[in-house]
Amino acid sequence: MDLFASPESDSSSKAPLAERMRPRTLDEVVGHDALLGDGGTLRALLAGPDMPSLIFWGPPGSGKTTLARALAKLGSAHFEPFSAVLGGVKEVREIVERARQRKQRGLGKTLLFVDEIHRFNKGQQDAFLPHVEDGTLVLVGATTENPSFALNAALLSRCRVIRLEPIPASSLLALMKKALIDRRGLGEREQKPLLSDDVLEAIAEHADGDARRALNDLEVVAQASLRRPLDVVEVAKLLGAKVLRHDKDGDQHYDLTSAFIKSMRGSDPDAALYYLARLLEAGDDPRFIARRMIIFASEDVGNADPRALGLAVDALQAVAAIGMPEARIILGQGVAYLATAPKSNAAYVAIDQAIATVQKTGALPVPLHLRNAPTKLMAELGHGARYHYPHDHGGFVPDHYLPEALRGRVFYDPAGHGYERHIADRLDGWRAARRAADTTDEPGEPG
Repeated sequence: MDLFASPESDSSSKAPLAERMRPRTLDEVVGHDALLGDGGTLRALLAGPDMPSLIFWGPPGSGKTTLARALAKLGSAHFEPFSAVLGGVKEVREIVERARQRKQRGLGKTLLFVDEIHRFNKGQQDAFLPHVEDGTLVLVGATTENPSFALNAALLSRCRVIRLEPIPASSLLALMKKALIDRRGLGEREQKPLLSDDVLEAIAEHADGDARRALNDLEVVAQASLRRPLDVVEVAKLLGAKVLRHDKDGDQHYDLTSAFIKSMRGSDPDAALYYLARLLEAGDDPRFIARRMIIFASEDVGNADPRALGLAVDALQAVAAIGMPEARIILGQGVAYLATAPKSNAAYVAIDQAIATVQKTGALPVPLHLRNAPTKLMAELGHGARYHYPHDHGGFVPDHYLPEALRGRVFYDPAGHGYERHIADRLDGWRAARRAADTTDEPGEPG
């Protein structure tokens, strides 16, 4: 079917509603105001004399194919669709040859649209480069994967990456209302579906930012509501469980995990529980989530609340023993505790600084008074000499323990809140005592 045919030819099509309602021009595209509105990024790119090569990066149903077709029409270019799943380099060469002949005959440009371009390996991607360089092709790729990882640097340097976000529910709602009256959609039906605004909003919410899903769901609900109106509960049953956009190995997974951790770090239990729910509903392994909570308890709560690490470890053990769905309760308790605990990354910073110092300074000599002396010779060499056993002196002596070259270096700087404020008070006194004993190169006398 010619997707740029007139509305009259579309109205009798047996294609799914989403295909019949596919926008024919950029002005018909909804949900991407930041890109296509006045001053939008894509509008600005298209204002130049040459059509740019682009990579559209976004979730399913965000309009990647639609935008590519509309761009071809806007630039009077021949639209050449190609699937990286179904085709290979041989097919690319055939497309290039047709594009070259078209160019030689003065028949205009060729826009090669490569769907799922990330499915091509780095070597296959190189097949596009010379033909993009010499102007034989305008390349528009579509991918749901992060181009930084999925595409090679040479190809990325020749294309502008355009990030497409999920379509907002308000835009999906407007799109469905248009489909109900448009001749290409459901507008010419003699019997009109009985759809309330609540039902349309439920469909938009169920679509989860996917315009294709919204329109195809609308077609199903419209057919079911010809005899009598359906309520929201009936529509929910008709459409089935909402499937969230999520890829356990892709950006959605890592974006949600990042938001989950940062919400706990920002002491927002409501946001942390929301992202926990997103991860669980998308099918993430609850043990993965619990392991992240253990890391968080040490990295971000630390000694501001030493109980946090134990609670997180207990949560992992409990989750492994109980399993879903009850494990959600354990995770919820742990997340609420960690998000509301006092925060300190002082221990995390301290160990990284210590490791960096070791890498820089190498294996500095251990002070003699700290060395082991299991033999007479080692004792005669001064190993362990004048070591003061702190427990014999009230628990503290102002000795130095770092190598001589690092004397006075501070790695651990406790936060002034939570339990760490008590640690900080003790450390301040001990460090002051060591500074006061710094009048000799020998280990300090017991205090």
